[in-house]
Amino acid sequence: MTGPRGGRGKGSGTLLQLVRKDLLVGWHGRARLVGLSTYAVTLLLVFSFALGPDTATLHDHASAYAWVALLSASTLLLAQSFLQEVEGGALEGLLLLPVSPVALFYAKALANLLLLLVLAGVLLPLGAVLFDVSPSGPPLALAGILALGCAGLVAPGTLYAALTARVASQQVLLPVLLFPLVVPPVLASVKATALLVDGDPMGQLGAWAGLLVAFDVLYWSLCGVLFGRVLEA
Repeated sequence: MTGPRGGRGKGSGTLLQLVRKDLLVGWHGRARLVGLSTYAVTLLLVFSFALGPDTATLHDHASAYAWVALLSASTLLLAQSFLQEVEGGALEGLLLLPVSPVALFYAKALANLLLLLVLAGVLLPLGAVLFDVSPSGPPLALAGILALGCAGLVAPGTLYAALTARVASQQVLLPVLLFPLVVPPVLASVKATALLVDGDPMGQLGAWAGLLVAFDVLYWSLCGVLFGRVLEA
């Protein structure tokens, strides 16, 4: 019994170390995070200026604008997640580490998720002020939908970021591959967020949240299995 428990403990410790490493890399490159936040906020401003003084339309579609801006910024964040490995020629060296490719995937994906949540934490409050939105649902529910929606972006995004890491046109190819796959979780996130903002008289929030959970389980399971083959490609 001691051996398996020790193995599981060692594996979880290694996973946490890998997550910590990626978070430290992201923190040292925090100027890029500031740039991504500025980019996402600029997109919200563009939406606002494009619609002009039509405050009713801005309010009605605020959740859609926020998620589109977050999706666009997430592709840049995900593209940078393998930047250090590519620049240092260490992408192949990941396979030589004494951990499974599955652990490598979950470490990278969890770090990306935390960084994306930080970005969302900056973007959404500014969007609420810009579009004059005040959520009617509980803040904890909104945070849960935000986490589920970001998780639906991060899992396939991390897989495709690894797949395109050595391609010169990665920042063009990554959105082309990623956007069709994340349409269902993005739509569910937009709808669930809108229900929390405008109210949910028909009790639809649970169904949309359940759909998000289903896609998250599918993506996080399947992408973890495929990650090793992507690194070997």
